[in-house]
Amino acid sequence: MRRNEATPDEHRSPYIPNESAHPWRRMVSIGDSFTEGIGDPIPGTADGHRGWADRVAEVLAAQVDDFAYANLAVRGKLITQIMADQVEPALALTPDLIPFSAGGNDVLRPNGDPDAVAQQFEDAVARLSSQGATLLVFTGVDTEFTPVFRGIRGRVAIYNENIRAIADRYDCIVADQWALKEVQDMRFFDDDRLHYNALGHHEIARMVLRALNVPNELQPMQPDPLPRLTWREARTNDLVWARTHFVPWVLRRLRHQSSGDNITAKRPEPLPVTVEAPARDRTAAPGRQA
Repeated sequence: MRRNEATPDEHRSPYIPNESAHPWRRMVSIGDSFTEGIGDPIPGTADGHRGWADRVAEVLAAQVDDFAYANLAVRGKLITQIMADQVEPALALTPDLIPFSAGGNDVLRPNGDPDAVAQQFEDAVARLSSQGATLLVFTGVDTEFTPVFRGIRGRVAIYNENIRAIADRYDCIVADQWALKEVQDMRFFDDDRLHYNALGHHEIARMVLRALNVPNELQPMQPDPLPRLTWREARTNDLVWARTHFVPWVLRRLRHQSSGDNITAKRPEPLPVTVEAPARDRTAAPGRQA
């Protein structure tokens, strides 16, 4: 639900929880691996992924009778590719809710320029908001907790400030990963140390639903304790990670390849949503309510 319009010198109205069912009937998500759901595989499929967007769509669909959901996100895409391949197709589907996350892969790369990303991001936001849909955008996660990406924390912070400024100008809803302390824990991440696992996507879904003011019954999930490792075991894990994930990533950069090459959108048309049973979230026991 969009916020009330305000003159430049007026304070915007605070969000008020919906008194009835949410107003959205057609959600089209666009972006990269974060929105595609990488790290949250669907058991029994060759390359199927659920992710936070599917989880949000399941909750929204359970509250209204005529809800439809499409997901055009493709792993590995840079913001220019998302703009070229997903923005206009998304608008052609006439959504009234557009979750939009882009630029993370650009900021992640060496010498990634968050200000250059912001210019392209704003162009995309201007176009996506032109037909009146509610636009949901994301800040990046605070990487201070992970040695692998701690060095880009400053770039992510600049990216986030740009996102917040753009969101304010175009009246977007912001899902603030930077402030989501629960996921600043490697137990919420996949073995590649980059993408969220099922628990992480579950927490992002909870965050998105809070941002949208949608009541729901998703509970916080408590991951299993980390095993105690010797120094040698920890180094062995690091070597396995480097060989399995980091080296292939570097080689793709050198070859100008992407993990998204020859991958198409997993859900290119808005379709009714089948609400999944909670059994797929039995990767950990529910924790206490926050």
